[in-house]
Amino acid sequence: MKSHALAPVCVGLALMMTACTTTPEEVGTSPGENEQSPEASAEPFEPVLAPELLAGMDLDEKIGQLMVLTAQGTTAAENAPLIESYNPGGLIYFDANLSDAEQIAELSVGVQDLAAEQGQGVPLFIGIDQEQGRVVRMPVGTRFPDAMAVGATGDTELAALRATTTATELAAVGINLNYAPDADVNTDPNNPVIGNRSFGSDPDKVAEMVLAEAGAYADSGVVPVAKHFPGHGDTDVDSHSGLPVIDLPRDEWEAEHLPPFRAAVDAGVDSIMTAHVLMPQLDGSEDPDPATISPSIIDGILREELGYDGVVTTDALNMEGVRQRHDDGEVAVRVIEAGVDQLLMPPDPSAALSAIREAVESGRLSEERIDESVLRVLTLKEKRGILEADPVDPAAATAVMEDPEHAEAARRVAEASVTLVRNEGDLLPLGQGTKVRVAGVGSESLAPALSDAGLEVVDSGEEVLVVGTEGARGSTEQQGLVSSAQGAGTPVVAVSQGGPYDLEVIPEVEGYLALYSAVEVSRTAAARVIAGEVEPSGALPVDIPGADVGSGTGLGY
Repeated sequence: MKSHALAPVCVGLALMMTACTTTPEEVGTSPGENEQSPEASAEPFEPVLAPELLAGMDLDEKIGQLMVLTAQGTTAAENAPLIESYNPGGLIYFDANLSDAEQIAELSVGVQDLAAEQGQGVPLFIGIDQEQGRVVRMPVGTRFPDAMAVGATGDTELAALRATTTATELAAVGINLNYAPDADVNTDPNNPVIGNRSFGSDPDKVAEMVLAEAGAYADSGVVPVAKHFPGHGDTDVDSHSGLPVIDLPRDEWEAEHLPPFRAAVDAGVDSIMTAHVLMPQLDGSEDPDPATISPSIIDGILREELGYDGVVTTDALNMEGVRQRHDDGEVAVRVIEAGVDQLLMPPDPSAALSAIREAVESGRLSEERIDESVLRVLTLKEKRGILEADPVDPAAATAVMEDPEHAEAARRVAEASVTLVRNEGDLLPLGQGTKVRVAGVGSESLAPALSDAGLEVVDSGEEVLVVGTEGARGSTEQQGLVSSAQGAGTPVVAVSQGGPYDLEVIPEVEGYLALYSAVEVSRTAAARVIAGEVEPSGALPVDIPGADVGSGTGLGY
């Protein structure tokens, strides 16, 4: 499909070169050769097709390449008006667009065919938020624990394994870009939007995990996007619904939040996403804007100071964190003025297109500035083989999702992440046949897993109560389960499935396991640890300040 659309470009270049030179094999190492760092991404890449494509575009086509729009419905036909009207640089999938592997692959093939029929026939970035853990869009495929669980393993090979497996499944259904990994350093236990999406609170360790995952994604044919610059980990406001203000001095930001992004820049990561956060001590202007539309932060710090010349994308532009002071058209223009390349999910694509076009026609934006961003976008598509990629095979996609090696990979990550934080009187592991009652969050999964591990699950008369928690600091019900059992003299094992901070409100619990994730594979791993089938080996990647427990804590048997 797309190779036919781009054939005239190859013919034109044949007068200067023997052939179109960019193929998937030539733009990076093969999977498995370099799983722990994206060094291949840092190699100089000279585009061949991208400049030719840019030269043939009119202004509206160029602006289209700067937009990644929300996919519509579940079929290519439902996306035809969007693609024909805006010729976008990409689409992003959400849950509502997806059902099974074959349908997802057919959708991807169909929208790429539509893109090939427009203008210069430039293939789409097809993106998704498939971070794993609590941020997933795919209804099929392997579910891994959250990033904080990976941080608890301390093992970059497991981080790369998680990303490689995820990328393999995404590529099988035609998704060529993932808005991951999360490079935020979670320094605020009350963070409502990052939390266990972060690898932890140690910036250097987070950087190691980010490099491992970004490299694995790129090596597996999926563009990684490190997010959210300049850092979303030190806030108690969700930028989806408000504007977080992070009033950190520059030196503290550099020490605590910059290292993962600096490492990603130095390694040549494909793309970086901005954050809708207000950081007045980084912006420096009298009336600062959120980082996404701040020239001081994006063009000044990220581009000039750090030297990043890859694709910068916004976070979703339908979020309230960036819409409080300007209308949607004005935001679109300010995004480009700030030094960003791609507008993710502009809520009114028509307004964005019109505003940017008018800004160019009035001289507020130069067409050369637009060309800079379009060339970055096209160069990345060429570098990752997207411009000449063959269509995926929908009939083969399901088998990839059901590969037993993928489930085994998730099991390995989950079991290595389980962290034993408290074990009073060596309560754990429980002996075979111990009578346990299971209550709380995830009990429907924990109970059968504990039974499979050789414990006797009962409704009453228990010797030990296993309580699943998630967000217990805000749940009197979860706290009550623990306190009532302790009041009756029954020892309690708490299984925390979000951030590990629940210990702050149940400090006297006899046993405390941190999973950092509520996915099925993590709950099964917890049951096996409780029963002694697996020894706990994880270590806290964050402090639990209210319980006076420091990062690095992790008991064994």
